[in-house]
Amino acid sequence: MKATRGILAGAALCAALAASAHAQVVNIGALSARYDPIIRKIAARYAGVDPALIHSIIAVESAYDRFAISDKGAQGLMQLMPETARDYGVKDVFNASDNIEGGVKFLKDLLTAYPDRLDLVLAAYNAGRSAVTKYNGVPPYPETQRYVNKVVQAKSTLGPAVAAAGRKTLIYSYRDSEGKLRVTNIPPPPDAGVQLPR
Repeated sequence: MKATRGILAGAALCAALAASAHAQVVNIGALSARYDPIIRKIAARYAGVDPALIHSIIAVESAYDRFAISDKGAQGLMQLMPETARDYGVKDVFNASDNIEGGVKFLKDLLTAYPDRLDLVLAAYNAGRSAVTKYNGVPPYPETQRYVNKVVQAKSTLGPAVAAAGRKTLIYSYRDSEGKLRVTNIPPPPDAGVQLPR
């Protein structure tokens, strides 16, 4: 038997994003699939930064529009303020890789500053560390409170799909006792005489 590995990436991720409350007029699912390899590559360099969290922030911040500019001046996929982009070495905020890299570096610093407190990480990402320090918690700003809730909700929706998109599934192909070709993700019966490649 031949066994091949396939990735069930785009479908699950796209479906979850399209079904989420953050799927706006644009097809966020297709856009997320476009940026998923970049997100995974960068997240792998920063231990502890979950690709699902990155996807959730991007979905809420910019709806995967790499040219997004907020009324407050935040730019790109992860909506980096100019000072933050500069601090984290982002040369081109509208370049997806640069923007995500800078945003993930910033996120990693916040995750280190507020361990096991995703609410504070997100509040600081949105309102700044000084606001979290000033209020010793999530600031009482309605915008920040909505933001924290939206990202947490998006992460709970996207988390399983992002995890599934990153897993590889073993696909088995073999001929059954009648000579019919079978292709499945379920291991064949032991009497099928199937051998996996090493």
